[in-house]
Amino acid sequence: MDFREFGNRSGKTLLLLPGTACTWQLNFKRVADDLAERYRIIAVNYDGFEGDPSIVFTDMLTVTEKIEDYILQNHGGRVDGAYGSSLGGSFVGLLIQRRRVHIDHGFIGSSDLDQGGRVKARLITMLVGPMLSGACRSERKREKLKAKLQKKGAIGDGEDSLAFANDFIDSMKNLNPRTIGREFYSDYVTPLEDDIHVDDTTVHVVYALKMGGKYGERYRRHFRDPDTHEFDMKHEVWLYDDRWRQPVLDMIDDCMNSGEAE
Repeated sequence: MDFREFGNRSGKTLLLLPGTACTWQLNFKRVADDLAERYRIIAVNYDGFEGDPSIVFTDMLTVTEKIEDYILQNHGGRVDGAYGSSLGGSFVGLLIQRRRVHIDHGFIGSSDLDQGGRVKARLITMLVGPMLSGACRSERKREKLKAKLQKKGAIGDGEDSLAFANDFIDSMKNLNPRTIGREFYSDYVTPLEDDIHVDDTTVHVVYALKMGGKYGERYRRHFRDPDTHEFDMKHEVWLYDDRWRQPVLDMIDDCMNSGEAE
C-alpha cells in the first residue's frame, strides 16, 4: 500500500480512492492540482499498484483495513471527506459501514456497486481480467478494449476520453496480470450492506446519468437518503473532460463546506 499526502496543509482532508486497475496518479491526474489547492489530499494506491509487478492485489477487506489503520495512526481516526472513483466507491462504502474510522463526507463516484456470488464472479473475472491486462499487448486488442469501454459508457468518445483510455491501457504494463482479476473478483463478492447510515456522515453520489437508471436504485438501496447529484455524463468523465470538471469540483466544494456557518 502506498499513501501520499500533499496539497493545502491547512485545508480539510480529502481521501482519494481510485477505480478498477488504476493508480491514483492515473485516475486523478487531471484534477489532483485543483483539489490540492483546496484540500489536504491523502492519495491511496492499493496493494499491487505501487509499481512493483511482483506484488499482487490482496482483497477488498484487507485493503480497507490498511486504509483504516493509516487514518487511525495519522489522522486521529477521522477525515473530512473521501472520494471513491468507480471501484473506489466500494471502499468508501466499506469504510463507512465498518465504523472503525469516521468520514464526514463520503463521495460515491459513478460506482456500479455490482455484487454477486462467487461462481458468477469467477466467470466474469475470467473474461474481464485477461481483456484488461492483455490490451497493452497489441494494437488490435487495444482498439477492441476502447470500443468496448465506449459501448458500455465507461469512457466518452472525445479526444480527452481516448487519451485517458490509452494511458489506462499503457498502465497495465506495470501491473501483475493477476492483480486486475483479483481486484475485480474481490469487489464483486465483498458484501456492501443495505441502508448504511452513520450519524454525522453524509453520502454524496456523483450520478452519471448515462450509466442508466438501475444505478440510482443501487445507491438508494445501499445508503440511507444519499445526497444524489445528477450529471448528464458518462462514467467519471469529469476526471478528464474539461466540460464536466468544474461542475463536479464545485459540487465537491459545496458538499465539503455544507453545514458550516455562513
